[in-house]
Amino acid sequence: MTVHEEGTGILLMLFTVFFVANVTLYYTVGKVFLFYVVLFLTAALFFLVLNFFRSPFRRYPYDSEGLVIAAADGRIVAIEEVMENEIFHEKRIQISIFMSAFNVHANWFPVNGIVRHVSHTDGRFRAAYLPKSSTENERSAVVITTRRGEDILVRQIAGAMARRIVTYAREGDSCHVDEHLGFIKFGSRVDVFLPLDAEILVEMDQAVTGNQTPIARLSA
Repeated sequence: MTVHEEGTGILLMLFTVFFVANVTLYYTVGKVFLFYVVLFLTAALFFLVLNFFRSPFRRYPYDSEGLVIAAADGRIVAIEEVMENEIFHEKRIQISIFMSAFNVHANWFPVNGIVRHVSHTDGRFRAAYLPKSSTENERSAVVITTRRGEDILVRQIAGAMARRIVTYAREGDSCHVDEHLGFIKFGSRVDVFLPLDAEILVEMDQAVTGNQTPIARLSA
């Protein structure tokens, strides 16, 4: 299993702290049972954090032109027509993917094209599955223009546990579905805003895999 670069520093720090704490406990307390309890708890916590930062190697196996691919692992929590007032100021279809503590937390570009806009907005840290998190939580917005001229908005949203959104996309960059758009440390939610004539290929509560599951087909 590959560890994402965003987690290297945190994992090294945790390992060092837990190692020192367990060695100190072993040589000072003298209670074997207590040592093994603490060892088990720190090991479990370390592997939970390790799970957050795993980074599987993926490539979309088919022709992705005209398709919108899931930008993250997780579960579909919203498919609805909304008024998108921050970037487009028009109605769009919003598809939202909620990432739990056990999902991969890397984010992929959902379409191929050119990055036209990148912005970050400070906000709250509500639970990411709540509808208001899309407009009230801390978030980053990335607009991609596909080769056929459609503008697709991807919004990375922080949640109750997430405290840092990392966005790799830069205005003017070419992008592809096999590339990482960013990373949300300790998970949260990714919203994708599509044209109203897009054909939706997923349904509510469906589990999706980033860079693998088509969620929509754009109109020709």
